[in-house]
Amino acid sequence: MKIGVIAVTEGGHKLAATLVEQLSTATLLSRDKDEKIAECIARNWQQLDGLVCIMATGIVVRSIAPLIVDKQVDPCVIVCDQLGAHVISLLSGHLGGGNALATEIADITGGQAVITTASDTLGLIALDLWAKEKDLTPPAKDVLTRITTQLVNKGSLLVFSDVAVTSLPKGLKRTDNLAEAEIIVSHKRYSPPGPVPFYPKNLVVGVGCNRGTGLNEFEEALAELFSDLQLSHASIRNLASIDKKNDEVGLLQFAEKNCWTIDFFDNTTINSQNNLEISFAALKAVGAIGVAEPTSLLSANSNLLISRKRKWKNVTMAIAQVPFTL
Repeated sequence: MKIGVIAVTEGGHKLAATLVEQLSTATLLSRDKDEKIAECIARNWQQLDGLVCIMATGIVVRSIAPLIVDKQVDPCVIVCDQLGAHVISLLSGHLGGGNALATEIADITGGQAVITTASDTLGLIALDLWAKEKDLTPPAKDVLTRITTQLVNKGSLLVFSDVAVTSLPKGLKRTDNLAEAEIIVSHKRYSPPGPVPFYPKNLVVGVGCNRGTGLNEFEEALAELFSDLQLSHASIRNLASIDKKNDEVGLLQFAEKNCWTIDFFDNTTINSQNNLEISFAALKAVGAIGVAEPTSLLSANSNLLISRKRKWKNVTMAIAQVPFTL
């Protein structure tokens, strides 16, 4: 986490020096001659994960107002007085790590972390942070806001899960009754209205293809396969294929467009897989017993296929389930 510290007063600069010394990733932001605070912050804004401002809150608010975009991308912003008596988590408290940073700074200064997010003050889990930590794809922002408000108002939510659960944070309670659940953790798509879905990243799609297969053919094959199985694209962790396809333009475009990585495996590794049906077409074409099924299982480090190989004109796909526990 790259943290920038900026101060105004002499006392503020003393505290800034202490924080830079004790926060391993912190650096002091120096202003150019005659540069205003707002200009210095704007110049460094996109390079920072966190910004610590030792000055009046009003100065900070006016300085960052034109820069704020979204909590998904904005750095967290901490404001504190020059004595470090009050350390305010002002922006991006959950996803940006502002609440945690404010608490850490307060421990250094001996001051009080000022955290105003409702879930934190009630000791409840922040659902967006929970999703990030557990590798879950959360719902759309408006839905996430609604279910978070429901958690704060009720104090707890019931969770139905298709994946193994060893523990849930305060405010979330397990239920085996889908009808009463308010949140569902599953790679399946359930028809609304129903529980708010959080999708685990627990699917690997193994892909084989003929040379020169275009992007559209990959997209159409995946859409058909996932529609038939009622699976969510949001649960795809990554793709997998044979290393001979690592320069296949359509496949690379398919992965890049969806922000998926691809795990590639060589013939020797693929052919070490047991208990799989041998594809003589793949054996002849690329020297491997198969592509879609064995690479999906290898990447997932699993022996569970949700979907055996399915073939279209130029594409084959299989889906393996990644071991996943909450």
